[in-house]
Amino acid sequence: MNNSWHPDCFCCDICQAVLADVGFAKNAGRHLCRPCHIRERACSLGKYVCQKCHAMIEEQPLMFRNDPYHPDHFNCSNCGKELTADAKELKNELYCLPCHDKMGVPICGACRRPIEGRVVNAMGKQWHVEHFVCAKCEKPFLGHRHYERKSQAYCETHYNQLFGNVCHHCNRVIGGEVVSALNKAWCIGCFTCSTCSTKLTLKEKFVELDLKPVCKQCYERMPEELKRRLAKREHDSKERKRKMGICLSVV
Repeated sequence: MNNSWHPDCFCCDICQAVLADVGFAKNAGRHLCRPCHIRERACSLGKYVCQKCHAMIEEQPLMFRNDPYHPDHFNCSNCGKELTADAKELKNELYCLPCHDKMGVPICGACRRPIEGRVVNAMGKQWHVEHFVCAKCEKPFLGHRHYERKSQAYCETHYNQLFGNVCHHCNRVIGGEVVSALNKAWCIGCFTCSTCSTKLTLKEKFVELDLKPVCKQCYERMPEELKRRLAKREHDSKERKRKMGICLSVV
């Protein structure tokens, strides 16, 4: 380096290792030990350094526990075949893809890593419990009910906010067919007579009583005075709608 040094003073500019007996490399005017020189050169080229041989990896690295290696420094734990960057880890062992697939280990639909513990089966895939989350709030479902929409999973709250109808009776998101009656939404199974719980359909006659449906049979058993008040209420409601329609037409 065109200078004189005490042997103990001639050190790597990065790690301070003594260079007198191990040699050095010049790098941008600095004197570096060979491992530091390789790391600096790899960094400038956007490449990795093998954690086993400490040489630069020219091809696609094999990542094991987040550290890069030359693929030929590892072999399949089952068949002994030299591994590629597509190798899979399972219980701290590495396997080639064919051997890994034969073991029947489920792969998480989110992180694409093997699932060794509990498995969530949903939407045609398998997931780590902590990776099966709401697409909106990203909170894990942890066994709670989820709702699907265009290959995305949502918790009940955000599915309702974005897409859903909530049943007036059970207060849950309606997953199937919706019954629209009395200006509200109902599950098919929840649209029943509020008096006798008989299941109703929109084709059957029912009466509104306190914002709830009442079947024809229960209505017929009501006191005459109550039926007259209900009939008058319905007549007045229709009359208000008719007058409102006339006003809108005039405007």
